[in-house]
Amino acid sequence: MALFQLSTGDDTTLSPEALREENRRLRKVCQALMSRVESGSGADGAPYAAFERSVLLAEQVKERTDALHRALDELGQANARLQAAKADADAANLSKTKFLAAVSHDLLQPLNAARLFVSALEAHSLPEASTTLVGHVGRSLKDVEGLLGTLVDISRLDAGVLHADKAPFAVSTLLDALAEEYRQVAAVRGLSLHYVPSHVMVESDLALLARVIRNFLSNAVRYTEQGHVLLGCRRRPEGVEIMVGDTGPGIAEQQREAIFLEFQRSPDAQRHHSRGLGLGLAIVDRISTMLEQPVTLASRSGHGSLFSITVPYASSHAASSRRSAEPRGAVADDDPGSPLAECVVWVIDDDEAIIDGMQALLGSWGCRVRAAATASALEATSDGETPDVLLVDYHLGDHRETGLALAARLRRRYPGLAAVVITANHDAQLSRSAREAGMHCLLKPLKPMRLRMLLVSLLTPQGSQG
Repeated sequence: MALFQLSTGDDTTLSPEALREENRRLRKVCQALMSRVESGSGADGAPYAAFERSVLLAEQVKERTDALHRALDELGQANARLQAAKADADAANLSKTKFLAAVSHDLLQPLNAARLFVSALEAHSLPEASTTLVGHVGRSLKDVEGLLGTLVDISRLDAGVLHADKAPFAVSTLLDALAEEYRQVAAVRGLSLHYVPSHVMVESDLALLARVIRNFLSNAVRYTEQGHVLLGCRRRPEGVEIMVGDTGPGIAEQQREAIFLEFQRSPDAQRHHSRGLGLGLAIVDRISTMLEQPVTLASRSGHGSLFSITVPYASSHAASSRRSAEPRGAVADDDPGSPLAECVVWVIDDDEAIIDGMQALLGSWGCRVRAAATASALEATSDGETPDVLLVDYHLGDHRETGLALAARLRRRYPGLAAVVITANHDAQLSRSAREAGMHCLLKPLKPMRLRMLLVSLLTPQGSQG
């Protein structure tokens, strides 16, 4: 039997027994290596476990990728729906703005006419019973005006269509008219109004500031059963503090923040038969924020309340240039030498009810009134008479020109003509344009007392604006 030999690298010949031993050793090494691989591949110890898990992981990745794609598709659809909803909201907001414009003009127009007729009736000598009825009608119209004006104002503020038009003016321009108006309102309630006048120059939006002070005065008169209401100013380092105080029931400390929220009314509102919506002080808060002119409240239960707003002083240059253009103090209503007597007032409005109401009201003040829907019709009936004052509606029916443009044209034809543009449009740009053109701007519903005091100031020699 031949001897099997294996030649190695070092020329050593191994016997069969040595080869068998070497083979056993190599198998042990291979077995150890396989055990290490299998132990690193998974708990089941199978060599193909890693492969199975790789396949499973790939399936999971695919499923999750598909789910992610579906989620992205759904997100895209949701985003598209959101964009569509935003477009609908924008369209609704635009519609709301247009509705507000329609409300401001179409609804306030007949209300304005009614106020003019009632004010004209109040100037007539009527039987006592009729005078009482006219007073009731006037107060009811004021309530309607207040409710409608509040809704329109809060909607304008929320829609962002109301902007401030700050300009310098003498604070007396605002407060004198409000004091005269609310002195009569307070008298009806058996209250007295103490007014401390001031002629300091401030810078603010006159119409918006008037809304704030008017709200303070209305609340003071409404909730004060006896005593008096105070209107006045106090100079502060940062500006003029315009204050309205009362001797009413006061406001409990826990209510002082809540009353500035929407639809929040005083606990005494029902007892005082208040027909407000609880939006007045919410509007005050929004206007204060817009103007950046802070409102403060001080009150003691049982001893009254004091509301105030601080308005910055006008710069010295603006104050001096504006002071010459400010109407001066108005002549008292019962002054026999009132400049309204026999003054010629032209009224241009395309609403017949407004024309009739203006003629009745201005005629009761002693004015000679010429009224028509167009300037050409007015001039045709004027017999060459030169007007002293022009009252013109901003929105004219033919839409060929605005009342502002018409007033400018007539002022060129009649030098020295004082012009007042009357509008339901609260756009800051409109009032700014009127001011820059040397005209005045009054908002509807027109307040007869405000109109009378403005006319008196314009017709006094030092108050006219040539």
